[in-house]
Amino acid sequence: MHVGKTLFAQLMDFLPWTTFARITARYGGDRRVRSLTCAEQYRAMAFAQLTYRESLRDIETCLAVQPSKLYHMGFREPVRRSTLADANERRDWRIHADWAHRLIAQARKLYADEDLGLELSNTVYALDSTTIDLCLSVFPWAHFRTAKAAVKMHTLLDLRGSIPSFIHISNGKLHDVNALDLIIPEPGAIYVMDRAYVDFGRLSTLQHAGASSSCAPSRTNHWTLSATTICALYKSRRQVELFFKWIKQNLRIKRFYGTSENAVKTQLWIAVSVYVLIAIVKKRLGLSASFYTLLQILSVAAFEKTPLDQALAVEGDKGSTSQINNQLELFSF
Repeated sequence: MHVGKTLFAQLMDFLPWTTFARITARYGGDRRVRSLTCAEQYRAMAFAQLTYRESLRDIETCLAVQPSKLYHMGFREPVRRSTLADANERRDWRIHADWAHRLIAQARKLYADEDLGLELSNTVYALDSTTIDLCLSVFPWAHFRTAKAAVKMHTLLDLRGSIPSFIHISNGKLHDVNALDLIIPEPGAIYVMDRAYVDFGRLSTLQHAGASSSCAPSRTNHWTLSATTICALYKSRRQVELFFKWIKQNLRIKRFYGTSENAVKTQLWIAVSVYVLIAIVKKRLGLSASFYTLLQILSVAAFEKTPLDQALAVEGDKGSTSQINNQLELFSF
């Protein structure tokens, strides 16, 4: 069934490419493109995320050593670093943002029945942000402080499956509380956040929309829930912090292949989509291995032609450190 298809190609088959083509057309991504379409750009950048490539030269070299397999991986011709750099600089990053949101919607449906560990039928979200430090002289558009540049990833994490339902990438100056203005409140949902988001006007907007919020150190408007449940909810907020820690350690979002705002956002959104893709594959194949283990297998076996379900069907994280095991307990998918 999978004769001639590499693990990477099989992984890419899980993606709804007709949807990607519609998104690309919406932003004119392939207009006047002679080589390296947006789909090929995405595949090259996704390959870089999965195999821990550190630079554009790294991507070019790694793909060049397997020329006979490139066509079946979705590349019509060898990937040149200059061409990939141009694509990251010039093609609208919103293509990959919309694509990531499409995959997020798909993943959330798959994980809708996950057990929260709480006696609640409500959807529970954790809201937080993480700062990604940059060099001011290289990324002057991301000015943060006097001698520092940064971007922020504001994330609303659905605690059923630890899938990000909303992400906004801003410069480092945007205060966390402003992210509340970007979220469309979901009636009946519970939003868990820390005291950085305490703004009574904005929290009132959530309440009037039929949602509820929980901010340390008080109950706010959770008058019908017990104190024990409130504590458990706020403790669950740690999942979003673990999400940030995990993607920083295991995906390429601290070193960038380009210096423009478009290139940085393109790389960040593709990293998010790869994270969600692995979550989708894990659920659909019913895999028991941890997310860390799946990425490790794909990183060293991307060019192998073993059926994907067989290659990824392992017992678990044997050999990984206890720190990683503890860290990923919340990421059971």
